[in-house]
Amino acid sequence: GTVFSGCPGSNEQSACFPLPCVMPGGRWLCAFRAAPSKQGNYEQRVLITWSDDGGGSWHEPIAPFDPIAVEGRPGLMRFAGLTALDHRRVVAAICWVDHSEPSLPYFNEQTEGLLDTRIFLSESTDAGESWGPLRLMNTSPFDVPVPLTGPMLRLANGEWGCQFELNKTYEDSEPWRHASVMMFSADAGRTWPRHCIVAQDPSNRIFYWDQRPAILPNGRIFIVFWTFDRQTATYRNIHARESCDGGRTWSTLWDTGVAGQPGPVFPLADGVLGMPYVDRTAAPAIKVCWSTDGGRSWTRDGELAVYTSPGPSQTEAKTSMQDAWSEMYKFSVGLPNVAPMPNGAALLVYYAGITTDITAIRWAVIGQDLVTAHPSP
Repeated sequence: GTVFSGCPGSNEQSACFPLPCVMPGGRWLCAFRAAPSKQGNYEQRVLITWSDDGGGSWHEPIAPFDPIAVEGRPGLMRFAGLTALDHRRVVAAICWVDHSEPSLPYFNEQTEGLLDTRIFLSESTDAGESWGPLRLMNTSPFDVPVPLTGPMLRLANGEWGCQFELNKTYEDSEPWRHASVMMFSADAGRTWPRHCIVAQDPSNRIFYWDQRPAILPNGRIFIVFWTFDRQTATYRNIHARESCDGGRTWSTLWDTGVAGQPGPVFPLADGVLGMPYVDRTAAPAIKVCWSTDGGRSWTRDGELAVYTSPGPSQTEAKTSMQDAWSEMYKFSVGLPNVAPMPNGAALLVYYAGITTDITAIRWAVIGQDLVTAHPSP
């Protein structure tokens, strides 16, 4: 079904970066970015909507997070991830971007730096219908742009885990040393005394982009990465690693054998794991493949095609990091994200459209025991 369709010619025709949340009582929430175009750092904002009838209808989206200044500089909210805390309480992790010079692109192609990017938190006590004040997260010792990569995690020990990447400031001419990072809080986000580098290549050749962590039923943190080789300007297979002690130690990275841009894995019955990913080898498609050995290997036999674009391939020949970012700006299908459901299924959301700047947020329910749903046209 459809969560939201971008209206051509409006300031919300580009709908992308969706992140779902399923409340214990059954409400589906979805946060996403709405803007007049996918590229550019202007007029973007976070919208939130919800469904109480299994996706049959969706509430008129609200825009609860007003633009806010950091250190005297105006900024806009780029996207948000939502996490249920109980039957009514939800925490939002929100990506803020500097808007003091609106004409500047988010990514500086000359230096590979980013506009200043921070993380804010906000909480709702009425299942997402209204939101409390914004709180700026202290990400020290990481005093660089910290683009958020997904929602807050709730670890088995009760801690919160905040996920982000390390970039560098906009005009910094030093090499970009990318890293995927996680910070941990034991007091509901007030302080963040513990952190870990989840993935970083000492040679600075491989970038483990778009970390997509999931907390599995046994408490382990399982993360997949969109893996880019900057020396050859090509994407390698999706890589993965896991932690069985709350992010204190991590397994060796391994190659999943699947090519594409992943979403977080999710558990189904009998120990089966699903992994959504974007297959861009031809016309872009949202697919789900399966693992029966805890994520060590993945089978493409019987994989599920959730969505296939009627448009052409959006993969281009690349020779540099700049080419990779230029290619990303043109994607009209992507970013599958999932939220576990009380019945053991998973709610999958993604953005899709025929053209880059006119896209919709779509959903699908995946699992053996599907909830009753009424797909939108």
